[in-house]
Amino acid sequence: MPEQIHAFQNVPSHMVGARLDQAAAELFGDFSREQLKSWIKQGALTVDGQPGRPKDRVAGGEALELRAELERETRFEPQAIDLNVIHEDDDVLVIDKPAGLVVHPAAGNPDGTLLNALLYHCPALSALSRAGIVHRLDKDTTGLMVVAKNLSTQTALVEQIQARKVTREYDAVVSGVMTAGGTVDAPIGRHPKDRKRQAVTVNGKPAVTHYRVVERFRAHTYVRCRLETGRTHQIRVHLAHQRFPLVGDKLYGGRLKLPAGAEEALKALLRAFPRQALHARKLAFTHPVTGKPMSFRAVPPDDLLMLLDYLRDDHEAMQ
Repeated sequence: MPEQIHAFQNVPSHMVGARLDQAAAELFGDFSREQLKSWIKQGALTVDGQPGRPKDRVAGGEALELRAELERETRFEPQAIDLNVIHEDDDVLVIDKPAGLVVHPAAGNPDGTLLNALLYHCPALSALSRAGIVHRLDKDTTGLMVVAKNLSTQTALVEQIQARKVTREYDAVVSGVMTAGGTVDAPIGRHPKDRKRQAVTVNGKPAVTHYRVVERFRAHTYVRCRLETGRTHQIRVHLAHQRFPLVGDKLYGGRLKLPAGAEEALKALLRAFPRQALHARKLAFTHPVTGKPMSFRAVPPDDLLMLLDYLRDDHEAMQ
C-alpha cells in the first residue's frame, strides 16, 4: 500500500523570491526536488489552498500543504544475486558493480538487476524509490556506486549529486593517442535519429567531463575521467565526440583500430573485448548523517587490467 503523506509548512521571510519548487525542497527536506516538483504539477502540493507551478515565486508567509501518496516499489522481487559490498552502515551502502549487471529493471531486463539484488540484501529498501539507487552505471561499466538506505539519506545524496559535490572518477582505455588531457563541456541529449544512442546536441542537457592522460600506448591511451554532471553515457559520448572512443564500445566506438604490426594475441583481445573499457574507480561524498567525508576506490577488474598489460607489452616491444 502507498504511504499517505500529509504535511504543512509556512514559507519563511528569507525565502522571498525563491521558486516554489526550491522553497518546497527546503521545507519538505525528506523528499527530492524532482519528487516535489512532480507533486506541485499534480496539485498534491498547494499554496494557500491553490495549485501552483514549480517556477512560481513565493512572497513569504504562504501556507504550503502537501497531500500525496508515496508509492512503494513492491512490484520488483528480491533475488539472491551476489553483491561486492565495499562499505555498509545504517544509512549508506557502497558496492563495486561487475560488468553485465543492469542497474534497474526495464523492458529488456525485467529482473536479475542490481535493484533486485539490493531488495534481497536489504528488504527495507522496498520502501524507497528505486530501492535507494541515486545514480547509475551502464550495464557493462564496472565500479563504485552508492545506495541510500533511508529516505532522508536518499534525498541528501541526490542533492549532493545535483550540486556537483560527489566525486566520481573513472578509468578508461580509448582508441587513439591523446597528446594531453582536457575538458569536454558539451550538452548531451537523445540522438536525433537513433533512440538507443545519446549525442552532443545543441538542445541537450549541460554535461562536463574532465579527463587526463595516465599512460600512452602506440595506438591507444589510458585516461582518467572525472564527471561534473551525470548524463546517460556521458563519458562514452564525450570521448567519442573528441574522436577517442572507448575500446569495446559497440554503440559509440566506430571502426576497430589495431596497432600496426601488433602480435596476434593483442589483435584478438581488441577484436573480442566484450564491453566498453570503463571502470568507476573512485567515489567520494559527504556522509548525509555524520557529515564526515567518505572516499572509496575500486581496483579495475581483470579484463581491463589484462587489456592494459597487453597494450603496455606491445608498446615496450616496439620501442
